[in-house]
Amino acid sequence: MTELILINCTPQETRVAVMQSGVAQELHIERGHSRGMVGNIYAGRVARVLPGMQSAFVDIGMDRAAFLHVADIWEERHGKSNGRPIEKILAEGQSLLVQVVKEPIGTMGARLSTQISLAGRLLVYLPDDPHIGISQRIENEAERQLLREKLAHLLPPEETGGYIVRTVAESADDGEFLTDIEYLRRLWNDIRERALAAGAPAPLYQDLSLGQRALRDFAREQTERVLIDSRENYARLQEFAAQYTPKVLPKLEHYQGDRPLFDLHNVEEEIERALARRVELKSGGYLIFDQTEALTTVDVNTGGFVGLRSFDDTVFKTNLEAAQAIARQLRLRNLGGIIVIDFIDMENPEHRAAVLVEFNKALARDRTRMTVNGFTALGLVEMTRKRTRESLERVLCEPCPTCKGRGVVKTARTVCYEILREILREARQFGSGEFRILASQSVIDLFLEEESQSLAMLIDFTGRPVSLQVETVYTQEQFDIVLM
Repeated sequence: MTELILINCTPQETRVAVMQSGVAQELHIERGHSRGMVGNIYAGRVARVLPGMQSAFVDIGMDRAAFLHVADIWEERHGKSNGRPIEKILAEGQSLLVQVVKEPIGTMGARLSTQISLAGRLLVYLPDDPHIGISQRIENEAERQLLREKLAHLLPPEETGGYIVRTVAESADDGEFLTDIEYLRRLWNDIRERALAAGAPAPLYQDLSLGQRALRDFAREQTERVLIDSRENYARLQEFAAQYTPKVLPKLEHYQGDRPLFDLHNVEEEIERALARRVELKSGGYLIFDQTEALTTVDVNTGGFVGLRSFDDTVFKTNLEAAQAIARQLRLRNLGGIIVIDFIDMENPEHRAAVLVEFNKALARDRTRMTVNGFTALGLVEMTRKRTRESLERVLCEPCPTCKGRGVVKTARTVCYEILREILREARQFGSGEFRILASQSVIDLFLEEESQSLAMLIDFTGRPVSLQVETVYTQEQFDIVLM
């Protein structure tokens, strides 16, 4: 399967699309004014300890304090502190070295850990944890043991930290391992020196830019080309690749075509579709995505697909197609947390099993850690996908100012009745004068037509004149009542 990586750079943002057989499989966006925090390391100061939650708020110099749970304190998690509660470990005003493991999401601040990890091309360095781990994606036990022994042989005798071998390291040689080890050790020494010199709160290390992470994490043997549409960033990524990812260097190309890179490969259209609530399936069925703070739900529907044989076969084919589409949409939209999928009900247990196998197979392409719990008693598939960064929707969109993110607005009639009640309330408080209603066109039109009798009855009841005025800038739910 051919793979292509597109890197679109502007002064305001960087966008990366991973293409397979001409179809976008992943989308990543990073904006200069709100660059991601995951992986950043800070000298933090404990602002508040919360014994009831076994957590602490830590000031890292941002607008919102970050969150540190006792389970993310390295000593506590490994029993070195004999199960001490957080109030015995941390005190207000205390300085400590922390790393962001989860972006601020919604109203929540960033989540922190005191276990520092630094990612290289082949290895992840753990300065405080002297063990060698192997990526779970490398399943062959003989291969895992071979990599563990190879790394142990290459480490210098004075090494006190540990390493995790990444999946991409399966085919790496000794020289590549040594280059990664040297880079990570040098990086950690620089961070320690900054920590000694800096006062808390202070930033000590910022993770690589999106373009650099794309070369480090996304480019693989299957990747044929990496197209970059900015000459300046092409030069920077060439320099980065030459030092840290030399195998990727020959694949870098500066795209100089007249047509925008993302337009040429239909990625702009894919972004628009990834923001839509409804996703069409080729068979005529469709998916409905609903994202909330707590979880994401996906509903599968047959739509216009009627199939060729029995109803069971129609449902089965739609669910198989939906399994592939859902897995791809999870990657494109970067959905995380709890995800509940309502496949169309299948009575045949063999069909259920086949859909689940197809779904897991489609999810295998995903770089993000996840768990799939299978069908529940209600016929729903429950799964979790690790959430470290904001979803595509949260990056590109904001709540609707009209509905405030509810997805619905009050009807014009509902607003009319609210206005009538408010006038009645104010008429009892204020003795005299005329009321003027300022509202949207749809609400005023209703008062002039279907609800004109209701307004006349109110005028007669209160003995107060009421005039109407259209405010074109008002949404349907907005209104004001002015006492003249």
